Amino acid sequence: MAAAAGSYQRKTVEGEVPVVAAIDGGGSRTRITVAQGQHVLTTAEIGTVRVGAVGLGEACERLVNILWELRQQSGIIGYDAVVAGIAGVWLPEEQQRMEQLLRWMARERRLLLGTLRVVSDAEIAVEGAFAGKPGVVLIAGTGTIAIGKTPKEELVRCGGWGIELDDEGSGAWIGREGLTAVVRALDGRGQPTQLAQKIAECYPSIRLEQPRTIVAAYNERVFDYPSLTPLVMACAEEGDAVCYQIIVRAAHHLVELLLPLREHFPKRPIPLALLGGMLENHTVLAKLFRDQLRQVPDYRLQRPRGTAIDGALSMAWRLLSEEE
Repeated sequence: MAAAAGSYQRKTVEGEVPVVAAIDGGGSRTRITVAQGQHVLTTAEIGTVRVGAVGLGEACERLVNILWELRQQSGIIGYDAVVAGIAGVWLPEEQQRMEQLLRWMARERRLLLGTLRVVSDAEIAVEGAFAGKPGVVLIAGTGTIAIGKTPKEELVRCGGWGIELDDEGSGAWIGREGLTAVVRALDGRGQPTQLAQKIAECYPSIRLEQPRTIVAAYNERVFDYPSLTPLVMACAEEGDAVCYQIIVRAAHHLVELLLPLREHFPKRPIPLALLGGMLENHTVLAKLFRDQLRQVPDYRLQRPRGTAIDGALSMAWRLLSEEE
């Protein structure tokens, strides 16, 4: 991956070409790329920094720690610009609070940060997918969101509320619906499903003859909702009627996310890119989603031009150029 710095050559902490860091903090993992000019110096991947999952302090500490480690690895002095796309951080006051804490922690570690910008991870995704041009990105991973950049360069969104409130069609939602189907079947309230046996095989502490062991395993974090999603998918592909219907409903919910955004795009068709392994790969969900999407001719599917990391890098270089 090349880091697009263009012809930008101001004197920086490194003396020649600026050093930037791009952070893609999704719901389940965080990817970091450090680049100088056209060259990627180093990359890394750590666990989630989603504030809703680990808290603001822990999220910032993890980010400062990895930036400090990557500085050591690459032999640089510091960073001229850092753009961090963080899952669930949407409000300006949330972004500013995170920026302030990151700066404070960086100073404590004597880590030089120049321009710092915290945005949503969805914002860097749409920036990367269309190289800054208008379009809509549908992201289906641990969570779900549809986000678009309009011809007026406004960001519009639908979904992304988190599993506590919504996130229908997401990996977390599919896993939760699968688990609900299992306990309903065990009670005799719902149809039997192969998923119960698959879960018991994957997690030995769960014994179906003692159904409350499912609750104990969940409370002890033996599994979480997204970890069950591949099992639900496998059962659906094997013909399990209960799991197949869960995936059908998930596909419907994903298409629903796209419908309200159409009013912000006067021209048809609207470019649409899909992100997240559940839609990018050849899964039963991807097939069912594409089948249902054919009923919405307003959108035209296209391959993403870049990744969320590419989007964050582009934003970082632009921030530096605007300072000139």
